Amino acid sequence: MDDPEVAALYALVAERLKQAHARVHALNVSADAKTALTRQLLIVTETAKRDLPGAARRLSRFVQDLDEGRPPVV
Repeated sequence: MDDPEVAALYALVAERLKQAHARVHALNVSADAKTALTRQLLIVTETAKRDLPGAARRLSRFVQDLDEGRPPVV
């Protein structure tokens, strides 16, 4: 990972994923709902391995949906 911009985006996505996981963990929802949301975050993690900008967009939508009280759909 020689490109500093790519490295910075990886670091940003990793930090935002960590924060999103913490938010999901803290939600007052059923265990099934948390499992479904965690799976969506794992999809973002897997996407980051192939398409980092796409993963960043998916994660942004996920977090925006959390912020707006809507169930995130990735």
